[in-house]
Amino acid sequence: MTRLSVNVDHVATLRQARRATVPDPVEFALESERAGAAGITVHLRADRRHIQDDDLKRLRRAIGTQLNLEVSLAAPMLAVAERSGADSFCLVPEHRQEITTEGGLDVCAERLRIARAVRRLQKLGATVTLFVDPDLDQIQAAADAGAHCVEIHTGPWANSRASTRERARILRAAQRAHELGLEVHAGHGLDYANVHPIASVPHVEELAIGHSIVARAVLLGFDRAVAEMVSVLRNP
Repeated sequence: MTRLSVNVDHVATLRQARRATVPDPVEFALESERAGAAGITVHLRADRRHIQDDDLKRLRRAIGTQLNLEVSLAAPMLAVAERSGADSFCLVPEHRQEITTEGGLDVCAERLRIARAVRRLQKLGATVTLFVDPDLDQIQAAADAGAHCVEIHTGPWANSRASTRERARILRAAQRAHELGLEVHAGHGLDYANVHPIASVPHVEELAIGHSIVARAVLLGFDRAVAEMVSVLRNP
């Protein structure tokens, strides 16, 4: 079964709208674990628009599954990552004005910088993933940079209403990553209606999903929203 890592960023987004103490992303992370999530993902952004440094500390103390930290290549953020105690790291591009991550890393253009960041985080004994578009050159560059894993950006596929062409790109990218010895994850824009075709892609071992689960939780509760996604992934 494809593993589910629940991204709790947007629980913090709702909290930060009022600079309040609730809803608490740590509480929702624990609910996610109880409902069957295999891990928790957070993106600590430079502008701290949702997850805060204290959230990261409390998550590390509280959760019993894998803590995956998404972080940019900026030196201050890598320093925070080193202190975080996270089990794994996903290096992502980050632009101040974007609403959400808009594309994968350009590993081909920044291979040396990324390779240095990968080595720096690997010294902690953590798994390091690169968030990349489903492009064969980027997959090759990720392997050359020494990453353990790639997370294939599924946003274009989701935004194109699950086009056959975009899924074929993801299939090729996942196959190439597997051939290169990389573990394969995927994520971005996935929801209950469109996740099946991605969960069934050969070699995809984990999906990171956040916004759609948080949105469903507003109506149904977090435990049920997570349990429903886990059930979907069990039957791709």
